[in-house]
Amino acid sequence: MKKLSIYVFYAALLYLAACAGKANNMQAPPPPALPVVKLETGNTTTWQSYPATIEGTTNIEIRPQVSGYLEQSFVQDGAWVNKGQPLFRINAKEYKQFSKTADANIQLAKANIEKAQVEVDRLTPLVAGKVISEVQLKTAKAVLNEAQANYSQALSNKGSADITLDYTLITAPVSGYVGHINFKQGSLIGKGEALPLTTLSAVDNVHAYFSMSEADFLQFFSHVAGKTIEEKIKGLPPVELALADNSIYQNKGTVELVQGQFNKTSGSIAFRAVFPNREKLLRSGISGRIRIPFLQENKLLVPQQSTFELQDKVFVFALGDSNKVTGKQIIIAGKSGNNYVVEKGVQAGDRIVFSGIQRLRDGSVIVPQPISADSALALR
Repeated sequence: MKKLSIYVFYAALLYLAACAGKANNMQAPPPPALPVVKLETGNTTTWQSYPATIEGTTNIEIRPQVSGYLEQSFVQDGAWVNKGQPLFRINAKEYKQFSKTADANIQLAKANIEKAQVEVDRLTPLVAGKVISEVQLKTAKAVLNEAQANYSQALSNKGSADITLDYTLITAPVSGYVGHINFKQGSLIGKGEALPLTTLSAVDNVHAYFSMSEADFLQFFSHVAGKTIEEKIKGLPPVELALADNSIYQNKGTVELVQGQFNKTSGSIAFRAVFPNREKLLRSGISGRIRIPFLQENKLLVPQQSTFELQDKVFVFALGDSNKVTGKQIIIAGKSGNNYVVEKGVQAGDRIVFSGIQRLRDGSVIVPQPISADSALALR
């Protein structure tokens, strides 16, 4: 047993010696070589973005001006129509009859005028010859005047009847897109309906409505030149419209109106921007985001890919002495493309790790590979 214990002891010593030799032969991995950029100040454009709702410059409710059965619909939902194009026809039989009656009344009034004129012509020489009294002639002339007045009234009634008849054919007051048609053929419609027949949207130009909170409003216009709100609005550069798929609409717009006061319920104030829509891409009711550009001068830019988030705070790895990196929190004032506009945390001249930061910790040592600020900021 003693000999066995000695053998086990020597075996353990040999094993430990072998392990120590292997450990001595293993070398620590070299520090990673990572790109490093030196921060500089420069000019850039940042964007303020606000949710917006798009409406045609003209949205017209198409309503019937006479009652009757909807006889025919010439268009379908979403169709493009030109000004004056027929949209709907209301059964016109009753109104045609009114027009015919008005015609008959005109003819009757004409006949009464002729009859009264004959009587005046007959009595005039008799009065001149003092065969009859002048009273009879005056009475005849009064009858003639009445007949002429009835003729004028008949003409007016005819005009009204024809206008009413014309109302049975409803045409497009402007060129635009037809909205949802709320009544089917054969429906009884009239002036008292709660719903319009449809809505016609003119979209050669469109309005984008957006709002700002009181805080945004004050901060926004503090950076815009001009003494009055009107001057500030006129001084705004052309704005962009980001669509629902995040694409940028090809035509730029202008902010042209600000609401006179804040909404007490929402605490916001409404704006309107107008965009040309020659291609008819935009329709009433779609949503998007208004993007207003601002030129930022002498600002410190940090590539977004050089940052990381921790507990809702944004950090970068700054390069220090002995090529050790240290995490620094940065305060972001805005965003320009894929770069942050930084207000605090780092300054011009500081060097930060551009990429590969996922492998780093505070105190990590790297082999810096300098790259220019221009190339770093230009990367996407």
